[in-house]
Amino acid sequence: MKKILKTLVIIICAAVIGGSALVPAKVLASTKMPAFALEDVRDGQRIDSDSFEGKALLITFFATWCPPCLQEIPALVKLQNEFGPNGFSVVALSVDQGGRAEVAELVEQQAINYPVLMADAATAENFGGVYGIPVSFLVNKSGNVVKRYPGLVPHSVMAKDVQSLIE
Repeated sequence: MKKILKTLVIIICAAVIGGSALVPAKVLASTKMPAFALEDVRDGQRIDSDSFEGKALLITFFATWCPPCLQEIPALVKLQNEFGPNGFSVVALSVDQGGRAEVAELVEQQAINYPVLMADAATAENFGGVYGIPVSFLVNKSGNVVKRYPGLVPHSVMAKDVQSLIE
């Protein structure tokens, strides 16, 4: 019985690890960040990705109803405080379907200090399809995606990676 259970666990682990290769990944390391022009939740103005030219970016997809996304906000605020003056910006892309009012309320409640834009389906698709949130993309100053972070990532990991981009 133990041998069967052990074999079953190994098969399941192999399937999970092997299955991760099946996730669409249009945006891989060293590819150009997809262009976008999206509505800012604070004032409704359209923000174009070209406005971030020359900056290192952390593009993060999130939603107001996503507990790990909400848990990540303080780390993102801290990253913006630490590295913003050195040519870095967090840019959050909300996948919420209810419009910008609810997202703007969250921005105010959490004192978010970085741009928060309303993502559309095309933008999510251009980033390889957003199948789980949070998911973030680290972009260097040349506009190339250098890293993809699926899920909640510790501040220390992101800070180390951002630091390496702005040096």
